[in-house]
Amino acid sequence: MAQIPGMIKGLAVTFNTMMRTFKNGSNTVQYPREKEAPPIRARGVIALHEDNCTSCMLCSRSCPDWCIYIEAHKELAAPRREGGKPRAINKLDRFDIDYALCMYCGICVEVCPFDALFWSPEYEYSEPSIADLLHDKSKLGEWMETVPAAPELEVGADKKKK
Repeated sequence: MAQIPGMIKGLAVTFNTMMRTFKNGSNTVQYPREKEAPPIRARGVIALHEDNCTSCMLCSRSCPDWCIYIEAHKELAAPRREGGKPRAINKLDRFDIDYALCMYCGICVEVCPFDALFWSPEYEYSEPSIADLLHDKSKLGEWMETVPAAPELEVGADKKKK
């Protein structure tokens, strides 16, 4: 019998919460039918701008999960000036991210000196098999289209120095 006042208090808390929900509406979104827009600059999936990637391997080496796989080869490019030596440049052959291993820390995005990696707000990329979570550069390039434009500078802010 000593437990009855505690049960009544618990029921009162539940009843008050239920009445607040009826009054203010539910905070829950019924996900598959209703979709909330992700917040600005949300971290969904990592997108690759392939033209900016120089295969420097900084993202791969700084990744704590070792989930980024890069392969590249060197090609000779035209000299910058007439009469100069041909330059050796890296050409990206493979850029894969294994999202089964990735912990979405963003170190790879932060460390990239050439702005080749970006956060995309895309979050619906589940796969039926865990092996399908290894995405290649073509899939990462498709997600580049969903990356929002960079926010405008605040009034009085310094421009990025190169």
